Amino acid sequence: MSLYRRLLLCLVTVLLAFTTGVRAEDRFITVASTTSTEQSGLFGHLLPIYAQKTGVQVRVVALGTGQALDIGRRGDADVVFVHDRAAEEKFVVEGYGVERKEVMYNDFILIGPKDDPAKAAGKDILDGLRKVESAKAPFVSRGDKSGTHAAELRYWKAAGIDLEAARGAWYKETGSGMGPALNTASSINAYILADRGTWLNFKNRGDLKILVEGDSKLFNQYGVILVNPARHAHVKKELGQQFIDWLVSAEGQKAIADYKIGGEHLFFPNAKKV
Repeated sequence: MSLYRRLLLCLVTVLLAFTTGVRAEDRFITVASTTSTEQSGLFGHLLPIYAQKTGVQVRVVALGTGQALDIGRRGDADVVFVHDRAAEEKFVVEGYGVERKEVMYNDFILIGPKDDPAKAAGKDILDGLRKVESAKAPFVSRGDKSGTHAAELRYWKAAGIDLEAARGAWYKETGSGMGPALNTASSINAYILADRGTWLNFKNRGDLKILVEGDSKLFNQYGVILVNPARHAHVKKELGQQFIDWLVSAEGQKAIADYKIGGEHLFFPNAKKV
């Protein structure tokens, strides 16, 4: 073989390797999601299953729902996977997302000290919050515009409490995710609204326990949305839609249902069959 042909063959080999590497590196999507899906361990369970099936890596940016939707608005994610239905529907109506699909649900719970100084325990979240505010018992709020924070604010309002007027030293905003907020509540023995998934995966409980659960108002629905490629041309439409389709498929729904801690389900799949 001539020197010219050997050099040409080497060049072709290098170009093929480079092209293959680029393609492999490009097979990922970015998902802006909530801290609860990450800190509950759900993504740690789901994403390896998905990667093995498709060869596509999912890179998660875990923030509060409001911040996750903002990332989607800027086009810095391909998919958003969050839990604030009103905000999600607004995201789609404003043209930032293509379609909202329901994926799963769990519930919110009111956590508090085992001795329950505010006597908040029961089955009514609004009554529980009224008692916490009346006792001025320490309460930790995420204060981060997350889905959980939005739900908390709705509950205070529904309970007839003007939080702006009522807040004082007893009401502490962390501006953090669910895990760090729970750590704060544990350290000061305070009340806090949490999603059940993160609580079940939370180890540093201290003297905290579930005080209010089972109220239908505590229902917590999660939705997934493809960021609109008509607004942001770089959005990976096909790979993003493939991930969404898998989440709502029988296989994806089973993977969600299979995730348990101590025999307890953290999330319950409820994608609508079409």
